[in-house]
Amino acid sequence: MDIRVLVNRIPEFCMSHWLWRIPLAIVFLQQGIMKWPIDAATAEAFGLTLVVWTFVVLGEIGAGIGLLLGGIGSHIEKLKPLGDLLTRFSGIVMASIMTGVIWIAQPDSLTYVLLYDNLHVLLWVGGMYFALRGNRT
Repeated sequence: MDIRVLVNRIPEFCMSHWLWRIPLAIVFLQQGIMKWPIDAATAEAFGLTLVVWTFVVLGEIGAGIGLLLGGIGSHIEKLKPLGDLLTRFSGIVMASIMTGVIWIAQPDSLTYVLLYDNLHVLLWVGGMYFALRGNRT
């Protein structure tokens, strides 16, 4: 049997983006909510100004909500373009926040980040995936 025939028999699961979207949104929502209420002392503990810390907290919560709403919008014909933009924007915010998190940790090298900071790299890749792919399945 030709391998292409076998592969073509596997049904397409067009809703599979939810398997990646939901856990990523939950992690960002959880991280943002854990930082609530926003205060200067916590910002200072991370070496950030209150303005930057506020953007981080609101960005985490907003990106988590945006990723979910963008996915819902992808299933409503009139909202497809808006849903795609919301998904992409949320992905950019996620990748930006994760870049900052990795940067603030002042790792020894890129190799160190890839080998020992797996969670942040995975969250960065998830954000970049949705930023670059949007709602295309």
